Amino acid sequence: MTLQLSVAQLNFTVGDMAGNARKIIDAARAAYQRGIRLLITPELAICGYAAEDLFLRPSFIAACQQAVSLVQNELADLKGLHVVVGHPSGDDKRTRSVAVQQRFNMASVFCEGQRVASYAKRELPNYQVFDERRYFTPGQDNCVFEVQGVKIGLLICEDAWFEQPAFDAREAGAQLLVVMNASPFHRGKSLEREQAMQARSLATGLPLVYAHLVGAQDEVVFEGRSFALQANGDIAGRAPGFVEAAFDVGCELHAGRCELTAQQVGMSDDLSDVWQALVLGVRDYIGKNRFPSVLLGLSGGIDSALVMAIAVDALGANRVRAVMMPSPYTAGISLTDAREMAQRMQVRYDELSIVPMFNDFLQTLATDFEGKPVDTTEENIQARIRGTLLMAMSNKHGSIVLTTGNKSEMATGYCTLYGDMAGGFAVIKDVCKTLVYELARWRNQHDPFSTCTSPIPERIITRPPSAELREDQTDQDSLPPYDVLDAIIERYMEQDQSQQQIEAAGFSKADVDQVIRLIRINEYKRRQAPIGVRITHRGFGKDWRYPITSLFRA
Repeated sequence: MTLQLSVAQLNFTVGDMAGNARKIIDAARAAYQRGIRLLITPELAICGYAAEDLFLRPSFIAACQQAVSLVQNELADLKGLHVVVGHPSGDDKRTRSVAVQQRFNMASVFCEGQRVASYAKRELPNYQVFDERRYFTPGQDNCVFEVQGVKIGLLICEDAWFEQPAFDAREAGAQLLVVMNASPFHRGKSLEREQAMQARSLATGLPLVYAHLVGAQDEVVFEGRSFALQANGDIAGRAPGFVEAAFDVGCELHAGRCELTAQQVGMSDDLSDVWQALVLGVRDYIGKNRFPSVLLGLSGGIDSALVMAIAVDALGANRVRAVMMPSPYTAGISLTDAREMAQRMQVRYDELSIVPMFNDFLQTLATDFEGKPVDTTEENIQARIRGTLLMAMSNKHGSIVLTTGNKSEMATGYCTLYGDMAGGFAVIKDVCKTLVYELARWRNQHDPFSTCTSPIPERIITRPPSAELREDQTDQDSLPPYDVLDAIIERYMEQDQSQQQIEAAGFSKADVDQVIRLIRINEYKRRQAPIGVRITHRGFGKDWRYPITSLFRA
């Protein structure tokens, strides 16, 4: 007899317990009609991942429990169907002087209206974007339950990255490991996950089903790609990435050993993954926060061009508005290229000259600035005029402003507070400049969402980048070449290499000194920047927690 099980690879919304419960119920009923008798949801599916300090509110936990009960009761009529639901449980038990935390990251197994098993996550991650020890108490016990003669060992996410929980499940009689997950995406993470789980299957001699979340929550993206492994680590099947899916797996028992069968979807390439993550990050942030549309400043440069292409792929052209705001230093080709790209992508496009306002600012400040040379002050005034115009249109029309700064700029402070940093969502905040170019070229060669072929005019990609805030300005007037800059940022910021290690890799002391100094002194800007999509294992956000006030020098 073959046990038919399924992963409900679904996109849940944090705090929408009723909506999340309804998704689980609908998925369970559809699965039951397909002959499924075990449905697995991702980690904390009932409340979404991660709810952060909402976990500290008793009313939030109570609402989660009500939603769990709804799932339990509404599926009671489905004979023989086991549903595994991820949810938080517990509260703070207070004594006279202290609060004792007794909250758990839980999974409950329901069948015909009864809770037949439960499990509390044992290994709580506390690194990168994870902060689970702030909210949860580690579980201590194993969970092995039986469905149609197959004994299933249940683990939650981080448990499977350690040996002991899986070995304990095997010792308790498990013939199949099921791992519920909410594991954020970064470049290369899908392969890392599969390799780690292959090691777990090989070590335990057990097949494994990995049930993963899909969707985006604030800065993190979950790419789905649930998968199944044979006991020898071979891939038995894989769900698609970045979309909701019902991932069905057959489990046949032979002499006490499980053999798995499932549909297998191939891995996509790295740039495709990054593009899909950025698109999903934008779509879910705008959709889950119920913004009707977005607007951005389209400069004729590559960063804003890339952001607009991502936005159109995520939302459709009718929900994207581009505003070109030429200054005295805007090149004619920038206007031409911006107009052409807006026409290619069929978005609403407006031009608002900032020249009159810029002149008014200079006239108003003339007495105060008398005798002082022109410097970045005048450049920043232009950026802030643009930011004010975009925010005014945002206020009037309800559209959220997408900022267009990249990771290289955020690292070095090559951006203007209350200017080009003004907005609600920083789409390419974790995309370094060299990757910006790679993504632009990739998108011109691919049309993954059938919105526009070759959206970015070639000249935008090939011309030297410039903020166009003074005559004959280029980015490299102020910064090292982007291939050098990005390599130093990656080594220092993402890999925590020392200055000596970076110099030993062949980079000049002057360049390393400059970049590290810029990263250090611009923390105050990054604290005030909007959140954005995380696509590396260390982005400026939850991954990066450095003090603004610090005299430490390595």
